[in-house]
Amino acid sequence: MSPNPSALGGVRSAAVVNEEIRRLVQAAQGRLYGDARVRYAELVAEWTVAVAAERTDVVEAA
Repeated sequence: MSPNPSALGGVRSAAVVNEEIRRLVQAAQGRLYGDARVRYAELVAEWTVAVAAERTDVVEAA
């Protein structure tokens, strides 16, 4: 089941962020340097927040 985006308070879903991470790594052929490395770190941080928000959403629904 997909999380409700409005319940996440404007946070993109972990699946969406994960897909962006995959595209970034694939485009860089697994070698992240410079701006790509910075963007990767930003996306991982965003993914972590999204996962936490989704877990909170699931716990509150229970």
